[in-house]
Amino acid sequence: MPIKTMDDLFLHTLKDIYYAERQILKALPKMAKAATSQELRQAFEQHRTETEGQIERLSQVFEMLGKPARGVKCEAIEGIIDEGQSIMEEVEDPEVRDAAMLASAQAVEHYEITRYGTLIAWARQIGHDDAATLLEQSLEEEKSTDQLLTELAEESLNQAAA
Repeated sequence: MPIKTMDDLFLHTLKDIYYAERQILKALPKMAKAATSQELRQAFEQHRTETEGQIERLSQVFEMLGKPARGVKCEAIEGIIDEGQSIMEEVEDPEVRDAAMLASAQAVEHYEITRYGTLIAWARQIGHDDAATLLEQSLEEEKSTDQLLTELAEESLNQAAA
């Protein structure tokens, strides 16, 4: 689909984050299983639950637009996830692996924060305030998860890995 208007761009980016969230949902159980730290495992499990809700909100936004909830391949999130999976396989020390997985998870969070922030601004610009309100809920969850991961890194995981 050619992108000719701001509405087209909004829809394309919505499809991008929908695809990304579904890929993240698949990756999180593997990350939780590989985590040695109980706190990190819990953070991954909590984010999995939040991701399910985010996918549901995205589906609602598609419905508001009268479009089917469908993703478009997102090379960026695939690269971030692939890098995280490689680290899980390559790093032998469990504490170092936890620190590395946490860093990979934050890369995912930062991608999501960027996408949601952009979508909210565009939604407001083109008159989709109801969609923006739903997307803001997801953005706040992503920011909260990023903060939790930062605290885990600074308070325990990075020190344990060092």
